[in-house]
Amino acid sequence: MSDTPDNPVLAMLRRMDIKLDRGLEEIDGVKVRLTAVEENLAGVHRRIDRLDERVQRIERRFELTDATH
Repeated sequence: MSDTPDNPVLAMLRRMDIKLDRGLEEIDGVKVRLTAVEENLAGVHRRIDRLDERVQRIERRFELTDATH
């Protein structure tokens, strides 16, 4: 018995199934990459927050802040 079906609709459905599986694998890869981007962005935000705190401390030390702060 052959792996290729005699029914053209069944053959088309099998091709669609293969393409769908490839698409799902690609989506999984994109999810992994997006998670890595989100984690790196969170790290950048933490660094910016620390820098902001340091700048504020320097401004207080040199009395560079406005009276409104």
